[in-house]
Amino acid sequence: MERDSIDFRNTDIAALFRKLLLPTVLGMIFSALFVITDGIFVGKGIGSDALAAVNIVAPLWLFSTGIGLMFGVGASVVASIHLSHGKVKAARINITQSIVVSSLLLIGTSTLFCSFAPQVVHLLGGSERLTPLAVEYMVWFVPFSVFTALLNSGMFFLRLDGSPNFAMMCNVVAAILNIILDYLFIFPFGWGMFGAAIASAIGTTVGALMIIIYLSHRKCALRFYPVKFTRKSMRLTRRNIGYMCRLGSSAFLCEVAIACMMFVGNIVFIHYLQEEGVAAFSIACYFFPIIFMVYNAIAQSAQPIISYNHGLHEETRVRRAYLLALKTAIGCGTVFALVTIFFSSEIVSMFIDRSYPAYEIASKGLPLYATGFIFFAVNIVSIGYFQSVERARYATIITLLRGFVLLTACFFGLPLLFGNPGIWLATPLAELLTTLFILTIYIKAKRKHKKNIVSLQHGNDDKEILPKIQTPGKKACMNFCHT
Repeated sequence: MERDSIDFRNTDIAALFRKLLLPTVLGMIFSALFVITDGIFVGKGIGSDALAAVNIVAPLWLFSTGIGLMFGVGASVVASIHLSHGKVKAARINITQSIVVSSLLLIGTSTLFCSFAPQVVHLLGGSERLTPLAVEYMVWFVPFSVFTALLNSGMFFLRLDGSPNFAMMCNVVAAILNIILDYLFIFPFGWGMFGAAIASAIGTTVGALMIIIYLSHRKCALRFYPVKFTRKSMRLTRRNIGYMCRLGSSAFLCEVAIACMMFVGNIVFIHYLQEEGVAAFSIACYFFPIIFMVYNAIAQSAQPIISYNHGLHEETRVRRAYLLALKTAIGCGTVFALVTIFFSSEIVSMFIDRSYPAYEIASKGLPLYATGFIFFAVNIVSIGYFQSVERARYATIITLLRGFVLLTACFFGLPLLFGNPGIWLATPLAELLTTLFILTIYIKAKRKHKKNIVSLQHGNDDKEILPKIQTPGKKACMNFCHT
């Protein structure tokens, strides 16, 4: 648990970004393996109906992941700015508040979901044929949602504390455990859906416990701080949590957007292509979070650099970090799109055998689906940028557009125009339209200022909550468009 030597103030931006990027991406790759091995073992060991059933309840996993990311982003941005001003105690209080409140929230929601499991599965679009498998998986995995959230939020705190390598190890250990236990529980033990669920739960729990141990260590700058229950303390906690949630709301909405994609997609696919279509779509849904995790790793690597230097009014360093993250994400998106387009059959065969009808549907659909990966890269990194400089409003608007408004319209509209291919093109079109919206912000802002410097003003609501850490006046303006 030794901390790395990271100077967010003086180190060259490219060197700093590389130092954070490698362990963050590797950690996210292992998180991706966590997801993909579930799909491979469930599809190969239990069948395509089981794969579809997991996809039905996947929005609940994404909900807990989203809660973790929301509190992780919000608390780490605020803590970064506090640390840049030497306020270590305030930063410790921020991360403690975020972990305690998010854990209590997920304990409550998990209890509610499990108490009404069949009804929840029905609301998520489960058919009569898929409901028993979906319920079995759900009741054994959802109770561990609190650890899923902690594993996701803890990554931000460990990287900010100068320990990106240990953050990576938490994901590595969780993923390796999940892979080993998935194989044992599904194949030799024959535990079916129960085995798949409990393997994921154990892996997640162990990774989260590693984070708890780290944050309990007294040698760490960022660690747990004793919670007070006085009236004043509770009032300040409510204020801080509200501000963190506002900053991190778009991170939560990004996860909910994936859940929305799965939910609406399941409805549309089952309408046009029955259960086989849902099974085919579930392969894309296993694949999509992997792409998201890499983009998210790039955005998260830039986040502490941007937030810390934003607190110091070093807008040139802020802009350089954003542009570097954007170029990296676009390069990765290009590679992902080409690999998916040219090797779609091989990707599908990893999950299900060629004998299933879903194989042919997925093989034809994935290349269409991959056309949106580059636009997705631009959108995720831009959302992360707005979060990091306390522009929650812009991040939230972009997320709502790409993940809900445009996505839902495309899912229901395109099949009417183009038939079955239109279902696969819904997500790419939503991402493209969102990228065009971001470019519109860029163009309008560039016209507004003669010297290519964009001034995106603070909202009054942000100033009222944390006036001491806000960057004042025009000096705080975000140079979004200056290249």
